[in-house]
Amino acid sequence: MNTSANHPATPSQDIEVRHCETLGEYEECVKMELLTWGEHITVPSAIFVVAHHTGGQILAAFDHGKMVGFTLALAGTRGGKPFLHSHMTAVLPVYQNRGVGRRLKLFQRVDALKNGVPLVEWTFDPLELKNAHFNLNRLGAVVRRYIPNCYGMTESPLHAGLPTDRLVAEWWLDSDRVRGILADNPCPLGETTERVSIPSNIGVLKAKDHEAGARIQRQARESFQKSFDQGYVATGIEAREDATDYILEPAASIGGLRLPEYRPEEFED
Repeated sequence: MNTSANHPATPSQDIEVRHCETLGEYEECVKMELLTWGEHITVPSAIFVVAHHTGGQILAAFDHGKMVGFTLALAGTRGGKPFLHSHMTAVLPVYQNRGVGRRLKLFQRVDALKNGVPLVEWTFDPLELKNAHFNLNRLGAVVRRYIPNCYGMTESPLHAGLPTDRLVAEWWLDSDRVRGILADNPCPLGETTERVSIPSNIGVLKAKDHEAGARIQRQARESFQKSFDQGYVATGIEAREDATDYILEPAASIGGLRLPEYRPEEFED
């Protein structure tokens, strides 16, 4: 998402977060999609209607009645247990970096737990390091799945002509890990870790040198897939001078979290 230095005067604590339930509100979400991602990625308001009627979530943040952010999640089950797939979250540029996205996710967590849903998943680009920091370090999500070219090749300038590789975040909402991170009291790392390094200026590299961006993406894909195949799980991200490292731990060693067994047949045809 783009950022802007022109911040509104309204403090983030004055933002109201609530469910959306009307066609007019769904259309406002679509307008925000177009502004954020362009027409190549935007889904129509009918998808919001389907989500509403099938146990999903459409949440939005409002500043004195003006929608400034939203999140759309679809309902699913796996192994007989419910989860939410959070398909997209957007915040207007002038409201970014002000905690609006975090408030949307925290509301999502409370609402999901209230309805007996223990898990929210979503995909994100492993090369978008700011998103990775938010997902792993700020929310406490973990990652153990990598989907190459998840959405296929697109014409969106956001993808810079690269395959749409995605990591799958798992947010175990009531785990000690998540509760500790949200309370600024994270569990310590275990002694055994692996790292996957990405150049910190990957955004600039992708824009200026397509081949370099494609090469870095391939290297990251191979590293993640190898580590995941060995039972490692991405649990954090750490910035160094010229590179940013994903930190991976053995699944059985993650502080405050006992993951269910990963069964590929539940995810793959």
